Amino acid sequence: MGLHSHSVTGNQGRILIVDDEAHVRKPIRLILQAGQYTVVEAEDGAQAIQLLQSGDNPLLVDTILCDIRMPKINGTEAVQYFRDQFPSVPVVILTGYPDVDLAVSLLKQGVVDYLVKPVGEEQLLEAIKKSVSRHVILKDQFAI
Repeated sequence: MGLHSHSVTGNQGRILIVDDEAHVRKPIRLILQAGQYTVVEAEDGAQAIQLLQSGDNPLLVDTILCDIRMPKINGTEAVQYFRDQFPSVPVVILTGYPDVDLAVSLLKQGVVDYLVKPVGEEQLLEAIKKSVSRHVILKDQFAI
C-alpha cells in the first residue's frame, strides 16, 4: 500500500493559508499536503475574505493559517473578521514578527495558536492538527 494509496486532495481537513509571500506559502502548502490536508491559498486578508464568501455557500475550511503583516487588510483585521463571520473556524497565526502583546490579545480573541516563522514542520503539523480537531468538535455540536 504505502503512501501512494492516498488521493492528492487531503482528507485530514481543508486549510486556508493567508500570507502575502508566495515563498512562505509554498513550503507550508507542501508540508500540509504531505500531511494529507487540502490547501487553499490567499495572498492577503481581502483575498481570503473573498475566497471564503465566493460561490453559493462560503468556502468551508477547517483552519485558517494567517500571517499578521500583510498589505490591504492586515492579519489583525482579518482575524477579527474571521472570528465574527466564521466563529466556528479555528485561526492559527503564523508571523515573522513575534509580538507578545499582540499574541496575548489574539489568543484572547479566540486564536488557537500563535506560531513564529520559520516554523518547524512538526510544530506546524501539530498546531494544525490541534486546530482542525477543535473545528471538528464544534461542527459536531452544530450538527442538527
